[in-house]
Amino acid sequence: MCKSAIHTSEAPEAVGPYSQAVVVELGGGRRMIFTAGQIGLDPTTTELVAGGIEAQAERVIKNLTAILEAAGAGWDDVVKTTVFLTDMDDFATFNEIYGETVSDPPPARSAAGARELPKGCLLEMELVAVCKE
Repeated sequence: MCKSAIHTSEAPEAVGPYSQAVVVELGGGRRMIFTAGQIGLDPTTTELVAGGIEAQAERVIKNLTAILEAAGAGWDDVVKTTVFLTDMDDFATFNEIYGETVSDPPPARSAAGARELPKGCLLEMELVAVCKE
C-alpha cells in the first residue's frame, strides 16, 4: 500500500501527530482520501470563527474543500462524511449548509452528538473520498 500526506495552507495546520489528510493509492489510477476531523478554525488566525453554528459549519466546509482540492479531488468524489455536534439542536442548521455543498447523490453520512470538541467548537467533520488520479 502506498500512502502520502496532504498539506495545504488553506486549511488549519495539524496541531499534533496527524496529517490534514492521507491519500491511499488503490491501483488502476484510483485513490482514497481520508481527512482528519476539521473544526471551524480560520487557517490564517488559527482561531475559531465567530458566528455560531452557521459560521463554523461554513468554515469547516471551506477547510475540507481546501484539503480535497490539495488532494486533487472535490465534493463529487466524497463517499462518506462523519459529523460530530455538541448540540443536536444544531443539526437542522448544519444540514442546510451541508446540503448546499454535497453533490447528488449525497455521500453516506453519520452524525453523532459529542459532549465536548476541541477548542470549544460546535462541530467537527471528517470525510472519505474516492477518485481517479
